[in-house]
Amino acid sequence: MGRWQSGGSERLRDAALGLFLTQGYDGTTVAEIAAAAGLTERTFFRHFADKREVLFVDQREFERAFLAGLPDGGGDDDPMTMIAGVLAGAATLFPEERRPWSRARQSVIAANEALQERELLKLSSLAVSLTRALTARGVDAASAALAGETGVTVFRTSFALWVAEGERRTFREIQNAVLERLQALLA
Repeated sequence: MGRWQSGGSERLRDAALGLFLTQGYDGTTVAEIAAAAGLTERTFFRHFADKREVLFVDQREFERAFLAGLPDGGGDDDPMTMIAGVLAGAATLFPEERRPWSRARQSVIAANEALQERELLKLSSLAVSLTRALTARGVDAASAALAGETGVTVFRTSFALWVAEGERRTFREIQNAVLERLQALLA
């Protein structure tokens, strides 16, 4: 095996997910993950702080994908219109080929309270980032907070539907349907 094989991060993620599914999250060690990926523990820790982070990698990239959908202008748009743009841009993070991995990841998270807490923390951080970005674009603080939290709720609901067994619609289709349902509830 070469010293610097490419794809180490992906191999570690795939190996970890497979082990988490068969042995459980708590029953899997970093040493087992590294061995299953054909790498060393040292290599594992070059990529991830701990085994939990295998499932929660790229928080900054995740938030950047959402924030990239915000207009640069000065708050002329309605906050929920801006959030709809944010959600449309973020939908690109979830192409069809990612669905099987996302389903498996979600089943591991659903089986572990600590991982559920980490997922909620990630989404809470996203809501704070969205709120700050909206406020920076001239939206008043209360409206920005409501829009940011609503955007995260729409995303979370859409993601849960997308990873459900038997679901065939694209992430974007689901997210649009969830937004329409929210608008109908508020009408």
